[in-house]
Amino acid sequence: MEFMTSLQNGFDEQKSSLFELLSEQQLSALIPPSLRYLLALATHRHPRYLLRILNSFDEVYALLSLVVERYYLRTYGGGFTENFYGLKRERVLRVKGGEIPRARLGAADQVRETLRLRRGDVWKNLAVLVALPYLRRKLDESYDIHAAHATVLGPAFGRRDGLPPDATVKQRLMYCYKWFLRNIYPSVNAAYYFSLLAFNLAYLFDGSKFSSPFLWLIGTRMRRMGEADHRAIALATQPKLPPSRPGARLAPTSLLNPRVLGQTVYPRLLSSLRILLPTSIFALKFLEWWHASDFARQLSRKAAEGIELPPPIISGLPASQSHPQRSSAASSPSASLSAEKSLIQPHSHKPPIATPSLLPILTVPAPTPSTSPLCPICLSPIATPTAAQTGYVFCYTCIYKWVGGSHARQVAFMEGGGGGGGGGGSDGGDGVWAGEGSDGEGREGQDAGQGSREGRWESGRGRCAVTGRRVLGGTEGLRRVMV
Repeated sequence: MEFMTSLQNGFDEQKSSLFELLSEQQLSALIPPSLRYLLALATHRHPRYLLRILNSFDEVYALLSLVVERYYLRTYGGGFTENFYGLKRERVLRVKGGEIPRARLGAADQVRETLRLRRGDVWKNLAVLVALPYLRRKLDESYDIHAAHATVLGPAFGRRDGLPPDATVKQRLMYCYKWFLRNIYPSVNAAYYFSLLAFNLAYLFDGSKFSSPFLWLIGTRMRRMGEADHRAIALATQPKLPPSRPGARLAPTSLLNPRVLGQTVYPRLLSSLRILLPTSIFALKFLEWWHASDFARQLSRKAAEGIELPPPIISGLPASQSHPQRSSAASSPSASLSAEKSLIQPHSHKPPIATPSLLPILTVPAPTPSTSPLCPICLSPIATPTAAQTGYVFCYTCIYKWVGGSHARQVAFMEGGGGGGGGGGSDGGDGVWAGEGSDGEGREGQDAGQGSREGRWESGRGRCAVTGRRVLGGTEGLRRVMV
């Protein structure tokens, strides 16, 4: 494409191709939504400090763009993303044809100084780079709001948003603004895009020196950087050393000194953005594609095909309950009978111990393959399956009450009984720790019914009913299982 452009322009090496300009515009359009997305993620963690910034993102981004673009226009001769692509902006000479090819070859440095942007040109280009995109974003946002209301409500929108007889000046201005958005702005927006298309086609076929109607209005065109531009930029970005005089005071070295901030930190920080920010945008778009594409899922699926994950090992449970699928007696009829009996018998092993209080935790037996359709808490077929974060499935009512600490089995157990309120069994015969001692050894019937167990046991509130592990988020951490 560059070879074709050179042929059409008489071997003008500094004329940028239309494809470079379009790539630069796409990169520039990616910066605001990427920054808004990152700011939204940070706002979820610190809403107190960042919510106002997120609500005024367009204004904050416009101010930051004004600072960054002004520095790049004055130092590098082009915008932030334009410098990333090796492009610059220069004034158009008021001569016939606007070209001086012999002078460019013989005195490139003098031609660059002649065509570089002056202070007035910098502010004109800032209006095109910063003010125009900000105005378009606000108009598009307002149009989406008011046009959507007019489309949904239909004739009722005019009656609701009609101008009252005693309207104030603010109401009249707002009414005129909405009328402009609904009736005139679509035509203005279409004319804007048609003018861009016409100038792009004219620039592509060398019919115009301007790729945009706004560059034509301010008398600026896009060019590639040459050797003279790189020499001038290297000279301008060198740190300025103060002249050494006998008896002169040493230059300040603190980073907080205003002189050091203005001459060293501020220019280097803005100069580093030309590599850091576009590269991070490319990385962000790659991650977005990676998570949205089917390629990543296929790759992870192939990587996990040959991996056989071991069953989970739960501390505090016997091996026969931690690895129910590996039990040697699981296939025999007597194993099924013993598994059913285990649901109506007290635990025969040590209960899990709570870390903060060092007290045993009330739990229920873990389900086995033969009893998996039953809820571990109420010992009935599972109604409205709900999973805890540990992976075990319960009835929604049972696990909700258990995590909240109000289940009948918990209440009965902590009051001194065996916890027989949930499964229809008698006291001490439904599978919880009916016969516990002070040391948690499970001595059946030793002190069951000897009074409240408060201070000696934890009821399992806020924990999984099987493992005793804490459920993060309480009842909000429970998830319904869609069958």
